[in-house]
Amino acid sequence: MIDPALDLTLHRVIRAPRERIWDAWTRPEQFAKWWTPAPTVTRVDRLEARPGGAIVTRMSDDGATFVPHMDAVFLVVKPHHRLVFTNAVDSSWRPARPAPVPMTAEITLTEHSDGTEYDVVVRHGNPSDCTRHSELGFLDGWGSVTAALAALVENVAASHP
Repeated sequence: MIDPALDLTLHRVIRAPRERIWDAWTRPEQFAKWWTPAPTVTRVDRLEARPGGAIVTRMSDDGATFVPHMDAVFLVVKPHHRLVFTNAVDSSWRPARPAPVPMTAEITLTEHSDGTEYDVVVRHGNPSDCTRHSELGFLDGWGSVTAALAALVENVAASHP
């Protein structure tokens, strides 16, 4: 259930099969291509798509100096259907105080006549964290990386009929 005081959402139909989107989420070489908004570059240190597995990334604005971006853990992994991760627990399973806000993100992939329905729900522990995440540009940030994800998998789909 969505709580508008605590949750931010994004919905898009991506013109590619769920398997291609899943691969872009679970293969480090693909994930690095779309996870941060351009022109920022992503480096994937760990991507273990299993319950309890790590998702650790760094980012760079100049392509040379990388700084921590995300240190999180997967909670739910249902291949080709659903991923849930949180940054409120780090990859060593310790409570975390991530910047800018702690969150739990759920990605759901559903069959659609034009490809895949891609739904994101980002849950926050309190209204002020949700508001802060929204004000920091949730829709622009998650929207732009979702567009980059779509471009990646739709181009792959177009080149491999």
